[in-house]
Amino acid sequence: MARAFLIVIDSVGIGGAPDADQFFNGDLPDTGANTVAHIAQTAALQVPVMDALGLGAAVKLASGEDAPGMGTAPTGGWGAATEVSQGKDTPSGHWELAGVPVPWDWHVFPDAQPAFPDEVVAQICAAAGTDGILGNRHSSGTTIIEEEGEAHLKTGWPICYTSADSVLQIAAHEEHFGLDRLLKLCADIAPLLHEMKVGRVIARPFVGEPGDFKRTSNRKDFAIAPPSPTICDYVHDAGRKVYAVGKIGDIFSMRGIDDLRKGRDDALMGHISDLVDEADDGALVFANLVEFDSEFGHRRDPQGYAGHLEWFDAELGRILPRLRPDDLLIVTADHGNDPTWSGTDHTRERVPVLVHGIGARELGQLAFTDVAASIAAHLGVKYNGEGRSFL
Repeated sequence: MARAFLIVIDSVGIGGAPDADQFFNGDLPDTGANTVAHIAQTAALQVPVMDALGLGAAVKLASGEDAPGMGTAPTGGWGAATEVSQGKDTPSGHWELAGVPVPWDWHVFPDAQPAFPDEVVAQICAAAGTDGILGNRHSSGTTIIEEEGEAHLKTGWPICYTSADSVLQIAAHEEHFGLDRLLKLCADIAPLLHEMKVGRVIARPFVGEPGDFKRTSNRKDFAIAPPSPTICDYVHDAGRKVYAVGKIGDIFSMRGIDDLRKGRDDALMGHISDLVDEADDGALVFANLVEFDSEFGHRRDPQGYAGHLEWFDAELGRILPRLRPDDLLIVTADHGNDPTWSGTDHTRERVPVLVHGIGARELGQLAFTDVAASIAAHLGVKYNGEGRSFL
């Protein structure tokens, strides 16, 4: 039986979103943001495997821009997908790729201090057993840990922050505050935030001492559940196995998922490689590699981002020859995060859809939901979600 591998390289956008002027980083719109093209222009990007699948051609199709160092005649299927959900965030992008556009507007906390309403602060304090919280503002995760970490160790108060995304993040020291306590805190307050249509409560554990704090791989997202069945549900309900790699289990609240494998991106690529050999016939392997976004996009590090893309490209090149003849592998993204852009938030962009297993084929302009419809068609499972198969 055929298998499908869907790999989301988090935030690897290719520009050209038609509504980018409606999304902002600070006071500036995302019009003109282009994660891949601008990295290639800045950092001499070399990704021959993805370019052979059609990455350079997809950038040109999406945005009209050329990505220096790319332009090989594609040997894979390639296209550019446009999102309709009113968000440039993880749940919106992943749900829509899985066949479910978001049917509501996400709640976003204001860029003010304090950012959180009294009701939310009171709930956090009650769940944490503390008299207050630290942070209570928009910030990047690494910055706020540096700024508030010492006070956190002294007071025991959790560090709470947000961004332009629909999210409430809570950072706490794994040893001084306790990892289990942090995870329970986030789980306890998540229902209130989900009622407000806040997409995720994220536990952000860290270790170390003042001046040398480091986030750990024990992050956990408590995401609002999708409002209707996703490709994970359709595959699972057909009696097939769904393997989640990375934060996919969190994004889909473990619904329709049979096997979960986590870790940092290098470990996740190891899991994907293992599943090339181990995944059951008829299975879906759904993976997210987050460090493009978390380590390089938000930190506005184009050189680091380029290095991570080149690392992934080399790893992908080792996997493709080992796939079975009837396997389908799709590489795509959930949104953009142009490391050359203003601000520190995601950027509204189209995303590449690069397909191994269908020969050389231009797929053209696609909807995010076409990815789910195509996987369902390839696996031969019943599918009532949105989208149209490009197979």
